[in-house]
Amino acid sequence: MFSSLDPPPETVSVNKAINTQEVAVKEKHARTCILGTHHEKGAQTFWSVVNRLPLSSNAMLCWKFCHVFHKLLRDGHPNVLKDSLRYKNELSDMSRMWGHLSEGYGQLCSIYLKLLRTRMEYHTKNPRFPGNLQMSDRQLDEAGESDVNNFFQLTVEMFDYLECELNLFQTVFNSLDMSRSVSVTSAGQCRLAPLIQVILDCSHLYDYTVKLLFKLHSCLPADTLQGHRDRFMEQFTKLKDLFQRSSNLQYFKRLIQIPQLPENPPNFLRASALSEHISPVVVIPAEESSPDSEPVLEKDDLMDMDASQQNLFDNKFDDIFGSSLSSDPFNFNNQNGVNKDEKDHLIERLYRDISGLTGQLDSVKTESHRTMLQLKGRVSELEAELAEQQHLGRQATDDCEFLRTELDELKRQREDTEKAQRSLTEIERKAQANEQRYSKLKEKYSELVQNHADLLRKNAEVTKQVSVARQAQVDLEREKKELEDSFARVSDQAHRKTQEQQDILENLKHELASSRQELQVLHSSLETSAQSEAKWLTQIAELEKEQGSMATAAAQREEAFSALQGQLESTKIKLASAQESMCQQVKDQRKKLLAGSRKAAEHEIQEALSQLEEPALISCAGSTDHLLSKVKAVSSCLDQLEKSHSQYLACPEDISELLHSVSLLAHLTSDTIVQGSATSLRAPPEPADALTEACRQCGRETLAYLSCLEQDEAMEKNDSTAMRNCLSKITAIGEELLPRGLDIKQEELGDLVDKEMAATSAAIEAATTRIEEILSKSRAGDTGVKLEVNERILGSCTSLMQAIKVLVVASKDLQKEIVESGRGTASPKEFYAKNSRWTEGLISASKAVGWGATIMVDAADLVVQGKGKFEELMVCSHEIAASTAQLVAASKVKANKGSLNLTQLKQASRGVNQATAAVVASTISGKSQIEETDSMDFSSMTLTQIKRQEMDSQVRVLELENDLQKERQKLGELRKKHYELAGVAEGWEEGTEASPPTAQEAIPEKE
Repeated sequence: MFSSLDPPPETVSVNKAINTQEVAVKEKHARTCILGTHHEKGAQTFWSVVNRLPLSSNAMLCWKFCHVFHKLLRDGHPNVLKDSLRYKNELSDMSRMWGHLSEGYGQLCSIYLKLLRTRMEYHTKNPRFPGNLQMSDRQLDEAGESDVNNFFQLTVEMFDYLECELNLFQTVFNSLDMSRSVSVTSAGQCRLAPLIQVILDCSHLYDYTVKLLFKLHSCLPADTLQGHRDRFMEQFTKLKDLFQRSSNLQYFKRLIQIPQLPENPPNFLRASALSEHISPVVVIPAEESSPDSEPVLEKDDLMDMDASQQNLFDNKFDDIFGSSLSSDPFNFNNQNGVNKDEKDHLIERLYRDISGLTGQLDSVKTESHRTMLQLKGRVSELEAELAEQQHLGRQATDDCEFLRTELDELKRQREDTEKAQRSLTEIERKAQANEQRYSKLKEKYSELVQNHADLLRKNAEVTKQVSVARQAQVDLEREKKELEDSFARVSDQAHRKTQEQQDILENLKHELASSRQELQVLHSSLETSAQSEAKWLTQIAELEKEQGSMATAAAQREEAFSALQGQLESTKIKLASAQESMCQQVKDQRKKLLAGSRKAAEHEIQEALSQLEEPALISCAGSTDHLLSKVKAVSSCLDQLEKSHSQYLACPEDISELLHSVSLLAHLTSDTIVQGSATSLRAPPEPADALTEACRQCGRETLAYLSCLEQDEAMEKNDSTAMRNCLSKITAIGEELLPRGLDIKQEELGDLVDKEMAATSAAIEAATTRIEEILSKSRAGDTGVKLEVNERILGSCTSLMQAIKVLVVASKDLQKEIVESGRGTASPKEFYAKNSRWTEGLISASKAVGWGATIMVDAADLVVQGKGKFEELMVCSHEIAASTAQLVAASKVKANKGSLNLTQLKQASRGVNQATAAVVASTISGKSQIEETDSMDFSSMTLTQIKRQEMDSQVRVLELENDLQKERQKLGELRKKHYELAGVAEGWEEGTEASPPTAQEAIPEKE
């Protein structure tokens, strides 16, 4: 708890977090503000402090306020939004006010305030969404209340929300000079720190937008949602590019793990694509313990440690010489048989042992302290290595995930291929089975034909047997009739001869009985013959029936065989058509892949061409060396593309190399166009226009070359000669724009530095001698006020030359110290060659100092003679002060902050500033004295003459004002051209060293 007189911790943290220093907001202050809102369940304290800050007059305060307020809206208490709604109109007014400023933090503050207002309106309309935007799929469905109209409106509001986030993202990146390592500077981190909150918001908004669009496509027709898809595609492209650029910055690598969006946007027209969507997850690593949290030994701890060491020493002493509790070890009078000399020797020996032990204790303390420092250093190194290994581990994990995704895709493609192969194998197997079935049916048909022939033969034999049986039956019937006739004749003869042959009646009866017996036998044989005939007739009927069934089976077999033959022919036809369609699909797929790659490449090149005229590139500046390297890479890629093109024409199945070459050519060509546009911004007008037109022509030729890849007839005749001509033209212009300072051989830089510094010292000595000669001549020929003015001006010039001489000597000493401390085992010449940009800066500054000294002496000579102007002398003094300031800046770029020579150089620089001020003051006072002595006398002039002189004076004033305006414009153009040539000659655009100051910035204020 804090007292009533002390301010609350939240108030102190708000004042510390929102300050005028251009550094990032400290996390501990922001965390205290967030905890304060949860403690008081609102943001009254925060707004009471913020209302007292001048946010409308200080852009840095406004920028940090936006950062802290954004954190409170995300992680603070839910009532923060309610307490902040009353200030929404004030935020809008402040946004419009800062929007009128196009430099510094003004435009950034305007866009950030607009984002915060949009965020407040969104959460007011959609209270179900928490401040950190973390929601489950069920909560997202509940937010739309299962109404397609609500989902439609919610998607539009999310698009507006994400648009504001992306605008802030893009504006911050455009305000930074990406050619330098801005993420490691405090100013760069101050601008990049709020983007962490933006990245967290964008990841959730992108995820929810994708899910809502899939839900809308499942309920509404695709044409109705065309506008939603177009807007999503635009935001997807921007967000993917910004995530990619952010992940390459060193500042974000240790604070946040930025997700990577997929290569292609989701296909909302395919509902199953929702299962392929992976929600981007932003990972914020756990905060590591800072060095400030290491335990520090307080005074009491040191006293305890000394006491423990003293106790250890006493225990060791007691172990050697006995305990001191029972008796005094130094009371030798109580010990029998020991004289005084032995006591003295014992005391001396004890003192020596004590001193030796004390030295050992000191050495042990020193060694332990040194060991502790070494261990601390080793711990720091291990912590740094651990952090690096963790970073590498995270990168390896990301690479592993990416490779795993590619592996899954390849597995899926392989499974599809295997399915196609399996289906083809199944069709071939069925065809083989049909062929085997056909062969078996053919064999069965042959067997049936053979059986049919056997049955026909058997039928012929049975028919023959039936005809034999019928003939036998006819014979039996004929015999029966004959027997009946004979029986009738015998009966007639018996009746007629009964009377006559009574005596032979018995015999006839016996014959009749026998005849009857024979007749019975014949009847039995006849019945047997009838039974056998019925049996043969049954067998014949069965054979005929079996013959009919076999004929029917044979007909069915023939019909099945013909059906199988037709099915086999249709299967062969279907197999051939399936193979042909599969080949056509593979060919069409290759064409689609090639067309898609070509369209993506053309889109990327068209975007690069559209950026040629965009004002966003005005703040960017490119390097000619980087442009030439890009052109060389495009030439190599073009050779690879032609080689891949030839391979594709020879073997159309191998298309992977061609697709890779097309994508790489588009990427490198777009980079070359953008780099060429950026390089032209610092080139002279004519080469800049030529370079821009060459880049535009290169883009057009590349588009024409890529358009020919889709047509089979044009692919064989496609030629890259036009592209190569454009690249040669860009290379020629780039070589003309190379810095002239690079023409000096690096082996000569060391000698050239020494020569220029010696030449500068010689020029200053010559100027001092010449000033003394001019002063001697003035004393001999001038008197009165003129002599006094000349002595004062020349004296101040002499003092300035002496101060410059001291400055040059201090600069030499500092340069010698820098070379000795930085070259290691290399020679000074090798050190100068290794740091050629810094060396060229020293050479340029030295030349400027020597030239300024010579020009100043000439101007002083003309002023003393009465032929020059006092203004020329003042301008020369300012110019030489600027040149010396440039020499100081170039000298202290690589110096250590605690260097004694650097301190002496700064003192010498202040001396030069004071001497320059003295020259200007003496020149102004001398001019005023001379003008007072030359006062005009109008006593003898008439009214007409005075009127005439007045008109002439007015005409002269107008002419002088016109000349002054023209000269100022000329001076501005000359300075602009001077800065441009100096930057090209010294390589300021590369950003590897600190940029030399301009002449305006180099003139320090008079203390």
